[in-house]
Amino acid sequence: MCGRFTITLPLDELIVRYLIFENRLAKFAPNYNVAPMQFIPAVISGKEGHRLGELRWGLVPSWAKEDKIGGSMINARAESLTEKPAFRKLLTSRRCLIPADGFYEWQQRAGGKQPFRIVMKDGGFFSFAGLYDIWSDPQGNKLATCTIITTEPNSLMAEIHTRMPAILRPEHEAEWLARDNADAQALLKLLQPYESAKMRAYPVSTAVGNVRNNSKELLEEVKSSG
Repeated sequence: MCGRFTITLPLDELIVRYLIFENRLAKFAPNYNVAPMQFIPAVISGKEGHRLGELRWGLVPSWAKEDKIGGSMINARAESLTEKPAFRKLLTSRRCLIPADGFYEWQQRAGGKQPFRIVMKDGGFFSFAGLYDIWSDPQGNKLATCTIITTEPNSLMAEIHTRMPAILRPEHEAEWLARDNADAQALLKLLQPYESAKMRAYPVSTAVGNVRNNSKELLEEVKSSG
């Protein structure tokens, strides 16, 4: 699964990187411990161009009776997207990119769990493949939410966990966002494990396990506990 990540780059870099036509972010600050049910930056394709805004992490399908379901829908397995009612239609109609510059995963060990931060070797940021939907409560208030797609682990991640987030190659991002792309099978082919040779993982403090902790120190490498 993917349950925590980081996004610490400046807003202007996001705008340039994703060729943003419309920025709807009211505020933006580095987040060293992004957690489910938080509002996170996301990119979607609007009628005029790419739009940068916020989506709450934890998908609430438009047909859901209440928004509590979001807490259990932070991830969507790439292998079953076309089988699940909550994701099937979204795959061909409501896709998004979720910018990140690292993500956390916990490795099970005899003495407990060791958290790792996984980043690109070149220090650059990247895009999770996501789906989004818009839900309305009985009063008509709208809530825009998203889920991060996961896939099988690459050789680096296989040493840590059985899943990893689906990270899109930069050259595939436009195809993923394209409003007129409804080819489910072609889209599924983009959700492959990212190249392990371009990534690295290092142990970080167990403090990252507490969502209240959100400081630059969480990014620092520590001595592994096992």
